[in-house]
Amino acid sequence: MFKFLIDENLPYYFELWNNENFIHVNDLPNISSDEDIWKYSEENNMVIITKDADFSNKILYKTPPPKVIHLKIGNKRMSELHAFLNRIWPSIQEELKNNKLINVFPDRIESLT
Repeated sequence: MFKFLIDENLPYYFELWNNENFIHVNDLPNISSDEDIWKYSEENNMVIITKDADFSNKILYKTPPPKVIHLKIGNKRMSELHAFLNRIWPSIQEELKNNKLINVFPDRIESLT
């Protein structure tokens, strides 16, 4: 089972990640930069969930951990985001098993080994 670190640009209160497998950056007092997020995720073997392209760019030349889920879905209402992620979450988890980067678009998922 994967553990996930939710980037600050994603909702704090969100049903999908309301369990012990998810930590929001806002719950980590000493995390203040992208480099801090990367290091924490690397040290704790976590997957970063973000809308920030910096993480997906960095993983292109790094070896996991961490792995990255990059949400390239634009802005959505909370209810739309919730419905969308709940629908595709099983596919994302399956892709994570063999890939270091998962790019999630409104109409597809692309993975990079």
